[in-house]
Amino acid sequence: MRILITGGAGFVGSHLASETMSRGDDVLVLDDLSTGRYENIEALEREGRLRLVVDTVNDPSIVDECVKQVDAVYHLASAVGVRLIIEQPVRTIESIVGGTDVVLRSCARYRRPFLLTSTSEVYGKGARVPFAEDDDRVMGATTKRRWSYACAKALDEFLTLAHWYESRLPVRIARLFNTVGPGQTGQYGMVIPSFVRQALRGDPITVFGDGRQTRCFAHVGDVARGLADLMACPEAKGRIVNLGNDEEITILALAERIRDLAGTGAEIVLIPYEEAYGEGFDDMRRRVPDLRQAASLIGYRATKNLDDVLRDVIAWERARMAG
Repeated sequence: MRILITGGAGFVGSHLASETMSRGDDVLVLDDLSTGRYENIEALEREGRLRLVVDTVNDPSIVDECVKQVDAVYHLASAVGVRLIIEQPVRTIESIVGGTDVVLRSCARYRRPFLLTSTSEVYGKGARVPFAEDDDRVMGATTKRRWSYACAKALDEFLTLAHWYESRLPVRIARLFNTVGPGQTGQYGMVIPSFVRQALRGDPITVFGDGRQTRCFAHVGDVARGLADLMACPEAKGRIVNLGNDEEITILALAERIRDLAGTGAEIVLIPYEEAYGEGFDDMRRRVPDLRQAASLIGYRATKNLDDVLRDVIAWERARMAG
């Protein structure tokens, strides 16, 4: 099978490309390299079964040409990272909603199976934990730029499911919870690579807020397998499925564990949200996935725990810093 991965030079996209190629697929990647990096797929391209098109998903003619060449489409192209979302809200909304509309139109034209990678951000400030796919969502005020990403991705989900309801286009939606692993940068505020880099340099590890907010972190290898399994699962058509790890930890405890595993004795410093992101930043206190549907549909489970994830990231970052 030949597949298209939009955003395939990004962190998750490149790991998905590797996973699908290991299953025998040929891969076409469409990526403008604005946040993705060619280095992520360079070795895969050398194997001869991956081809890169450097362009944007907001160009209908380019997308149409790519979609008609393949048998299925994974749509990962998106603005990423809290800092980018806060600093460039127009780009965030336009690239997410506009790009998804363009890709879906081409998939509908050629009847190509489509998988949207969405995000746990769409749960917003929901108080019910763990988050299940059919739970109500609670969003912050529209004056808080932080929620533009969540609302844009929710609109992506509505649009994707509209194609399912109207024409039975074979769509699937995966909501990803904090995916991490080797190759991820902290450029746009990703917490684990940022903490690891600070710890290895001996700099203070900067925890935003009071550090008592909790998150769950899944290894990118587990998530990539989950995405490929969802595309292959007929029962997943028209469904939203959480993918992640349900091992919960406070951000302060995460910083302490990274410091201990890195062995550098770095200081941990609390930074107010207002100082990190500007006035009026909003956040959720807990974010934990309900993974029962993923387990039922595709037998999904996280094979790597948090310490496994952190050791992989620390080893990768040490090698990168060594040159």
